[in-house]
Amino acid sequence: MPQNKGPFYMTTAIAYTSGKPHIGNTYEIVLADSIARYKRQQGYDVFFQTGTDEHGQKIELKAEEAGITPKEFVDNVSGEIKRIWDLMNTSYDKFIRTTDDYHEKQVQKIFKKLYDQGDIYKGSYEGMYCTPCESFWTESQLVDGKCPDCGREVKPAKEEAYFFRMSKYADRLIEHINTHPEFIQPVSRKNEMMNNFLLPGLQDLCVSRTSFKWGIPVDFDDKHVVYVWLDALTNYITGIGYDADGNSSEQYKKFWPADLHLIGKDIIRFHTIYWPIFLMALGEPLPKQVFGHPWLLQGDGKMSKSKGNVIYADDLVDMFGVDAVRYFVLHEMPFENDGVISWELMVERMNSDLANTLGNLVNRTIAMSNKYFGGNVAKTGADTTGAGTDENGASLDFDAELKAVVTGTKARVEDKMKTLHVADAITEIFTLFKRCNKYIDETMPWALAKDETKKDRLSEVLYNLVESITVGANLLTPYMPETSERILAQLYPANPKAGERDFDDLDKFGLRENDIKVTEKPEILFARLDLEEVMKEVEKIQEAQKKAVGIKDYPKVEKKPEITIDDFDKIQIQVGEVIKCEPVKKAKKLLVSQIRIGDEVRQIVSGIAAYYKPEEMVGKKVAVVTNLKPCKLCGVESQGMILAAADDENNLSVLTVDKDIIEGSEIR
Repeated sequence: MPQNKGPFYMTTAIAYTSGKPHIGNTYEIVLADSIARYKRQQGYDVFFQTGTDEHGQKIELKAEEAGITPKEFVDNVSGEIKRIWDLMNTSYDKFIRTTDDYHEKQVQKIFKKLYDQGDIYKGSYEGMYCTPCESFWTESQLVDGKCPDCGREVKPAKEEAYFFRMSKYADRLIEHINTHPEFIQPVSRKNEMMNNFLLPGLQDLCVSRTSFKWGIPVDFDDKHVVYVWLDALTNYITGIGYDADGNSSEQYKKFWPADLHLIGKDIIRFHTIYWPIFLMALGEPLPKQVFGHPWLLQGDGKMSKSKGNVIYADDLVDMFGVDAVRYFVLHEMPFENDGVISWELMVERMNSDLANTLGNLVNRTIAMSNKYFGGNVAKTGADTTGAGTDENGASLDFDAELKAVVTGTKARVEDKMKTLHVADAITEIFTLFKRCNKYIDETMPWALAKDETKKDRLSEVLYNLVESITVGANLLTPYMPETSERILAQLYPANPKAGERDFDDLDKFGLRENDIKVTEKPEILFARLDLEEVMKEVEKIQEAQKKAVGIKDYPKVEKKPEITIDDFDKIQIQVGEVIKCEPVKKAKKLLVSQIRIGDEVRQIVSGIAAYYKPEEMVGKKVAVVTNLKPCKLCGVESQGMILAAADDENNLSVLTVDKDIIEGSEIR
């Protein structure tokens, strides 16, 4: 086992319980899980906390719209968030809810403590309020008259409130940031906070509300509820046993300060300004690092339920599997810039990286091991003698080159993970797998198998492949844990645990014993997918989303050539009143109407019997094409056409005028 490297406490932002999380929200928990698993693999005693943020005016309004209590609403949404987190195979140690009794009591204690020591005072607030962000803003802070955080509309609000003296701690926070360059990462986030908020000067922060009730009451002034961000941020300490009365748990003493707060870049201000100042006021150490990750964006535009294009983790998992989704969101997200997700890109990565580079490598290595050695490949010491030289005359040693890549990957992964370049760490591991595929092409086991004198060399080649894949699978564990487990189960079927290596041994080569057999029947890790078939399923998913919010597809109407006003002037459309209507004999679809158009009455036959009874038509003022050449339908003359609209769902409606326009009036 690797040496115990001590405690490591990390958190995600707690998810706001306004609705089901989409894949962009889910990315954070998967990213955090990969870091937590990696730290455990290294030998750290990890405590990984996540959870849900459940108070605020927005929740109160959504619950009212749903016709249920706020607690019922957040119970439902929190349960759905936890289901998604569990579906993604995340290894959190605690799932905290801000409606938990212990948390609520501690928030009340914290508020009272800060009030008693003069950091919180009572006043009144007037400003522009953003309901989704639960934030007040001054006019100067608005961007184009809208919330600077989310870009939504703000409304003027005024209310009695309690305030926190932010300026009291501002200089101390600036000093901390300057002397701890690792505190805010990436550096661009630090520069943003310093230049846009701290250096211009902090205003006192409103930390209570009276305009709604769904929040933690201020216990000494029950007209007020605690500001949602003061409530939410303190979960990082209440979740591990902080007590404002000085009786914090042993767990809190062990794990605080947090080693890492992993959050989205949109809430960096709350975590790097408000949160550290709250902690300073409480006399608690600051977290060691706050990392503001970028966003995962929709490839074909902004996600919208009305468009039916929101991508959810469970839909992706149904299509690709858990680890394929984990791979994609981790691998496709740059360190600082936003990443992009689309169904098409998922299929491409599935087929190239997962099915081809990794899945095919494992499959054919096992297949060749069985075909040539009954599944038992062994070290023989046979080297690459005869491999030849390169174009510069240097001796080629394929084994040495492979082993150098394999034994060096651990250090390269460590280097990337030190700075949370997770995507780059995964790339290093897949570079190992690609080198294995190249090794197969270089050594050509199928050619070696034709020469009995090269049997030992063939065994050595296949052993090197199995050993390399073993190391790669172990390194892959934090990012794709199920896949790693499935690979090792095939390489070590009698005892998969025998394939698990201590982290400290992942830069060593040749630890596999000679008497271990691979599985007889290799398993397909990732099946190639047909993009066209996938997109058919995506259409069904998007249709279901639209129906869920009451949105229907617009009819697909074939575009006709453009016309000029002169073309349109050739058509005469007038208002006509239906004065008589009856079925056409021997024609189930037709009605014949007598329609008054000015000083004449026209007889018009229409295929509307499936949609209107004759008596329903009488009295309607309809739009009639009056210069259409007469024709006969089922032997009945028709002297024009009633205009109607029809959709793809077999609905039809005749076009009527909504005011008492005199019949015969021209429509133009």
